Amino acid sequence: MAPVNRNQPERASSSDSQMTIMDFMREWPDDATCMDYLWRQRFSPDGTHAACSHCCEIRTFKHYDCAGRATSWTCTGCGTHVSPLVGTIFEKSSTSLHLWFYAMYLMSSTRCGISAKQLERELGVTYKTAWRMFNLIRTQLMTQDDETMSGEVEMDETYVGGKPRGKEVAAMSRAGLGRMQAGQAAGRAKKTTVFGMVERGGKVAAHVVPTNWKAPAFEHIETRVLPATTVYTDEAAAYTSLESKGYPHRRIHHATKVYVDGDIHTNTIEGFWSLVKNGIRGAHHSVSAKHLQGYLNEYVWRYNHRDDQTSMFRLLLLCSAPPAN
Repeated sequence: MAPVNRNQPERASSSDSQMTIMDFMREWPDDATCMDYLWRQRFSPDGTHAACSHCCEIRTFKHYDCAGRATSWTCTGCGTHVSPLVGTIFEKSSTSLHLWFYAMYLMSSTRCGISAKQLERELGVTYKTAWRMFNLIRTQLMTQDDETMSGEVEMDETYVGGKPRGKEVAAMSRAGLGRMQAGQAAGRAKKTTVFGMVERGGKVAAHVVPTNWKAPAFEHIETRVLPATTVYTDEAAAYTSLESKGYPHRRIHHATKVYVDGDIHTNTIEGFWSLVKNGIRGAHHSVSAKHLQGYLNEYVWRYNHRDDQTSMFRLLLLCSAPPAN
């Protein structure tokens, strides 16, 4: 019988994980490994030679172990210092680079989201530090691309936010509205409008839009959706002009309790809304309108890379190490 390597436990064949916590700790054990990755990815594929901006040619660079230059490599020809952290989200951060990488691993391995409070407990940092790390990863690494959509595209709007309180409904009632209308008006005032599009079998896009969302939504549609693409929506009046814009338009009438009629439905985009809302409700409990787009970016990014052969963590690493100019 072949000896069992207890240092590298085998992954269950039924697991769909592309990188386990054991894989992460084995490949990224410390700050030095993480720093060397950034140096090689951004400046020096072989770890030794890089383009020197002062010498204007390829030179040999060395990394000296001294407190003042701990994050830089030095050109052996002219002494120019190059830091792989400059121009990244890690620049000017006093947090360990290893903890940054672990935070990206956690965000890319979960499917329902993870809160900054949980990251605080995982890493042993302050809540302020954990929230700042999450915010930078969401807004600068998990960005939405502008890839066009075609074929069959579903569109829908949703509203994110809590239920109106009794005093808020009462205030609307005093303005002359009936009880039902007052509840609806208070709910709209408390919630943030989000517009989304998804290509069936493809990618999704989601954006925070104003309450009067028709014009901003059509800007996203005309930018991302190719002409002659078949569009599926509900019966909202805002979508009426899609035909005049050159998009074959099919509607599903939710008001009459019809949710699927052959291939006419908006179940794909509504399934994505369910992921977002369940994630926010379960992991974050509430999200302010100011930062909602960042959270949407996170859920969109994970959804769009769900079938990639490369692990989401490695994709985030590539995003975190932009090529040097």
